[in-house]
Amino acid sequence: MSRLRTLLVLSRASNLPTIWSNCLAGWWLGGHGNTGKLPFLFAGITLLYIGGMYLNDAVDVNFDRQHRKQRPIPSGAISEGAVWKLGLLWLALGLACLFRIGSTTGQLGVFLVVCILLYDIVHKVITFSPLLMGACRLFAYVVAASIGASGVTGWAIWCGLALALYIMGLSFLARRESARGPIQYWPIPFLAAPMVLAYFMNTGDYRKSAALLCLVLGLWILRSLRAVLWSMDRQIGRTVSGLLAGIVFVDWLAVADAPRELGVVFLALFGLALLFQRFIPAT
Repeated sequence: MSRLRTLLVLSRASNLPTIWSNCLAGWWLGGHGNTGKLPFLFAGITLLYIGGMYLNDAVDVNFDRQHRKQRPIPSGAISEGAVWKLGLLWLALGLACLFRIGSTTGQLGVFLVVCILLYDIVHKVITFSPLLMGACRLFAYVVAASIGASGVTGWAIWCGLALALYIMGLSFLARRESARGPIQYWPIPFLAAPMVLAYFMNTGDYRKSAALLCLVLGLWILRSLRAVLWSMDRQIGRTVSGLLAGIVFVDWLAVADAPRELGVVFLALFGLALLFQRFIPAT
């Protein structure tokens, strides 16, 4: 059980429901259909995410030995070499799943892997590395949309960009979790990008459902920010964990025109994200 927990901590498994909601939203924005390809999509993107998280720890090992000694490698729970091998294995298997769907999906998956590797390598040395993190989630949308009946649509790209801005905002905040210094508040407006896009792009009957989802997302963002904006004891980790779970609401907002049955799935994924966070750290 201790080895299983080590592997789950390395993969930040509590964030997997947000990866699955990314896949679901991107697929719907791509015109849905082709449901037979969904298992390979979910498996592929999940494995790429896990591989990226493993390599993140492998690259950060020296930093973690100084600042986060509870992480699996510095704590001695697993060797650095094993993490490198497993991380590269997950990436290879993830790409294999995406190429199994088709050459276009596989090629887009290669771009996603490039973004993942670039982020892992430079995120501790380049201030604006959260842009790469946002690009990873954008490509998750694009890859998922590519299996849909309509392929990569403008909706998928625009909604992916809004998600990328949200990810950038929370990633800039997360940089202060293990580093001293004042909190930078300027990234917070990026969290509103999905709501701004929804306001301009949803019309007619869809505007009402989009407005309701905007309200839900906005209230959750404010609840998550409470730990750093209105608390005497700054808890960045708690804020970041909440915002990470909120990715599911961002994805749900992106498909405000989807049937209620799909909304139930998003609600279940949000609940899973919160449940998983009770056992596995999200950051």
